[in-house]
Amino acid sequence: MWDKFGWGKLGGAGIGLAIGGPLGALIGALAGHLLIDDANALFRPPPRQVVFTTGLVALAAKMAKADGVVTGSEIRAFHAIIDAPAEEFAQISRLFNIAKATTAGFEAYARQLATLFADEPALLEDVLDGLFLIAAADGALHEDELAYLSTVAAIFGLSDEDFRRIEARHVHRADDPYVILGADRGMSDEELRRLYRKRIAESHPDRQIARGLPAEAVRIATERAAALNAAWDEIVRQRRMNEKDPAETAS
Repeated sequence: MWDKFGWGKLGGAGIGLAIGGPLGALIGALAGHLLIDDANALFRPPPRQVVFTTGLVALAAKMAKADGVVTGSEIRAFHAIIDAPAEEFAQISRLFNIAKATTAGFEAYARQLATLFADEPALLEDVLDGLFLIAAADGALHEDELAYLSTVAAIFGLSDEDFRRIEARHVHRADDPYVILGADRGMSDEELRRLYRKRIAESHPDRQIARGLPAEAVRIATERAAALNAAWDEIVRQRRMNEKDPAETAS
């Protein structure tokens, strides 16, 4: 989002009012530190790139507050996902700190995202995926973090099965490739192929770009695609003793 929506010089107050709610309040608070250069921003629909990244940063900040400990690995993961130029990252850090300090509960941010992206549930899964990437960056998902992520998923309207599938990509990646793919062990090779292709198509970075999403979403999708490919390769390995290899016609 940074190339197109530089936050060092942005109609922040206008966008904050256009979004409204707790996320809009965050941007409005941040706007006090920015150079406002576009009075017409107030009358434009808020770019979903801004909504997506603001929501992800806000929920990451609240997760850090709930967990009480932010590791170096988690900080590096946050920087890897929110890969803004140095001059812009100062604004993101400020947004993170504002969100962490607000009295608004994380549920308010999650509910607003669920409303704004109600017609695009895949974006909500992208946000949760990003939070998992940050939380699991130190190699362990702590109990407080897991409870936090589970609550966010429930507010987003994701099923328990969806949550387990997302969790498996980050925490139990090597344990059960079927869970990562969201597949049943009883599926035929053809059914598995179709599901694998569907999951990969949904996670292709080019699709995120075509949907007008920021670089953060593209990076999350790239990580997800890598986990899906690894799960597929493991399923193929496990099924090698079958008469038909499901990889034969997958590519």
